[in-house]
Amino acid sequence: MISEPSRYYAVELQALPQRIGQVRRIVSAHLRHWHLDALVDHALLGVTELLTNVHRHARPDKRCTVEIELLLDRLTVSVRDHDPRPPRTEGPFGDPADGSPHGLATSGRGLVLVGAVSESWGVRPCGDDGKVVWFTLAAPPAGTPVGTREEAVYGAATEGPFTGYERVPAVPLGTPAEPVLSPAPAVAAARPALAGRAG
Repeated sequence: MISEPSRYYAVELQALPQRIGQVRRIVSAHLRHWHLDALVDHALLGVTELLTNVHRHARPDKRCTVEIELLLDRLTVSVRDHDPRPPRTEGPFGDPADGSPHGLATSGRGLVLVGAVSESWGVRPCGDDGKVVWFTLAAPPAGTPVGTREEAVYGAATEGPFTGYERVPAVPLGTPAEPVLSPAPAVAAARPALAGRAG
């Protein structure tokens, strides 16, 4: 008997930049295997932000565990690290929750992004063993068809984000936009010098 594939996956890693990219590919592959293509972008953004927080702030080490779990209609993505300190959250303009001024900060918005793309998120303390930072995404109902590649990617078969613009009339490939009568003067002057360098 063939059973439903597992809807839980965990990976342990050092939160280093090259490993974060590998974990992104692993999470993407699992979500696509589970037919959750619609959640890939938000899940990858969230897991990247959480792993970046571990990389930048966790002490004493960068070891962590990423877990993804689908239960009923919720995907939960969590990252457990060994630093018991809770993460700092900052407002949309870099202002920390405590109100101190950092309006021009170029970082510190990761958890704000996670909150914006997720249904919910939180932190679960694990005593001296660290913490788990998690977020949830609503899964599409079972049986919802996944869009085909032509529908999911902007291209010839879709309007893309450019609605309201006129279409350019189709021109066969290989047809020059304007006839070329002679090379530009700078190109013509450079050609004799290049011709003598053969060999």
